[in-house]
Amino acid sequence: MESSDPTLSGDEARSGRPSVPGGDRSNIVVAVPSVGAGGLEARRSSHFGKSPSFTLVALTGGEIGDVRVVANEAHSEGGCRAAAQLLVSSGVNALVAGGIGARPLAILNESGVDVYFERQLKTVREAVGAFASGSLQPIALDETCSHHQGQKHEHSC
Repeated sequence: MESSDPTLSGDEARSGRPSVPGGDRSNIVVAVPSVGAGGLEARRSSHFGKSPSFTLVALTGGEIGDVRVVANEAHSEGGCRAAAQLLVSSGVNALVAGGIGARPLAILNESGVDVYFERQLKTVREAVGAFASGSLQPIALDETCSHHQGQKHEHSC
């Protein structure tokens, strides 16, 4: 798909990938921060940047296809930036997270990755199912975590 295609939206033209909001969720790669070995039955990590791994799930025709796990780099200053760039380079179109900082949210959004908020579901499979059903909402900037500025981390982001 050429980025100069006149039928693409602004986000699609920038990323070269289909944009998700209100669009086709049937052929997309969804990332979910995961603990342990990752995978569909893995417990979700509540902190995007400190997540040990990300489970990447390909939805094809609305069904779960390929599943792979990518290890996150060690979290350090700018660590959330590295996690965001890892997902972009892995071909992710959407992320389901319980929280994320403003900087990685901006990196992902500018790269054409849509970020959705979901804090209650426990497993990767449940989060991907909620995404596929269209029941999740995009994370707004005012919902981002701000604990990287030295504030106490009292929420599960």
